[in-house]
Amino acid sequence: MAGNTAPDVDSPAVQQNLALLQGLIVRMAENSRSCKLWCVTLVAAVLVLVARTDQPNYILLALLPSILFLILDAYYLALERAFRVSYNAFVDKLHRGELQSADLYKLDPTGSIPKHFCWAFCKSLSILPFYLTLGIMAVVAWALVRGGVAGLTWGG
Repeated sequence: MAGNTAPDVDSPAVQQNLALLQGLIVRMAENSRSCKLWCVTLVAAVLVLVARTDQPNYILLALLPSILFLILDAYYLALERAFRVSYNAFVDKLHRGELQSADLYKLDPTGSIPKHFCWAFCKSLSILPFYLTLGIMAVVAWALVRGGVAGLTWGG
């Protein structure tokens, strides 16, 4: 592919480029999943620790990993979305016959990462409901340990 010629659809370079973009998308999705897994693990550990020590104010520590992982998870989802836009743009150029050899192996995310981040944070069903539920769980556990929810107490 000398110069800036249009690559063939079945070209190994085109197929490799698509595979690289798919790999990035899968990696960002896996990182997002890992954020949720680690967050649930840490919040559960804090809640178990609080249940054993009967120190209700320590439950607020469960909010810290929730907030940090929410931000990290939204970032990974923003990157995943940006790479999906790149993938779709590459495929569109390929189908329209506008793909040039200079387009190969460009693995930059497309679009504004802050814009994708805001979308992930505010509109993604895999972010806000998940972390909001964890936060509410921590607050309810805190209220239960303190005996403040309609006379209910932790463990009884």
